[in-house]
Amino acid sequence: MAQDDPVVSAQWLHEHLGMPDVKVLDASWYMPVENRDPWKEYQVAHIPGALFFDLDGIVDRTTDLPHMLPSEEALAAAISELDIKNQDKVIVYDGKGFFSAPRVWWMFRVFGHKKVWVLDGGLPQWQASGFNVEKASPDDDAVLKSIAANRAVKRVYNGEQTNTISFQTEFQPNLFWALEKVAQNVTAKTYQQIDARAKGRFDGVAPEPREGVRSGHIPGSVCVPFPEMFDGAPPSLLLPADELRRKFQHAGISLDRPIVVTCGSGVTACILALGLYRIGKRDVPVYDGSWTEWEGQSDSDYPKVTAPGTA
Repeated sequence: MAQDDPVVSAQWLHEHLGMPDVKVLDASWYMPVENRDPWKEYQVAHIPGALFFDLDGIVDRTTDLPHMLPSEEALAAAISELDIKNQDKVIVYDGKGFFSAPRVWWMFRVFGHKKVWVLDGGLPQWQASGFNVEKASPDDDAVLKSIAANRAVKRVYNGEQTNTISFQTEFQPNLFWALEKVAQNVTAKTYQQIDARAKGRFDGVAPEPREGVRSGHIPGSVCVPFPEMFDGAPPSLLLPADELRRKFQHAGISLDRPIVVTCGSGVTACILALGLYRIGKRDVPVYDGSWTEWEGQSDSDYPKVTAPGTA
């Protein structure tokens, strides 16, 4: 484990599993079209001792946008219910290997927790390494803690009393961008904008997975699809630093200039942030609302590129 690298190996986690200051989170989440239930899958098979982190439950409850970053108080209340302390090392994984876990890695960092890593290759790599998984029953402590975390978020947004908050947060504004910051950058072009979605969605020729959302991209953006961060053989592992550098440079990205990352709804952008962290770019902000929010704004105030060759 290294502070300057964002991932840990399955072997490392296996050797340190059960240590009191190592907390493991299953942050599995899937696109709506996949028809998969991460909560049910967690109860069928998860890394021993892991708690479930609900990306659709630990959210900003004041917006209709999917899984937006919750308030500091809400996040702190949820993490406290998961019994995670500021001194703990947090290891996050997901059921695909690299998909939603980097989002939770980013969330912890946005709120000031630096002792957080993604499990390289996720649950597929864990199982491919021959390590055991366990089931959960409805009355298990891990299940009850995960349910309590979601309820804590609801209580905060309802203005109700929460349990004692033991996890302290410190918001890092340099890692989080909202709509207007992106709008300013479209004009100023200070930050290079990288979009993690597939090229077809970026170009406006393949549909978005969310009903009513046009495909296309924010003007000035460059497409680096998130699977390019991994090696080819399943289970996918994060590429070495030199290969990651080549990927970004091949896309025309200058690693000497600032970068902001975006995607469809703020999840896979965090995979790009993870790759950039490995090559030393540790202050890369994520546009939380991403294309789903941007596309929903007026075209006159928030221009879009919705087909090849258009501005």
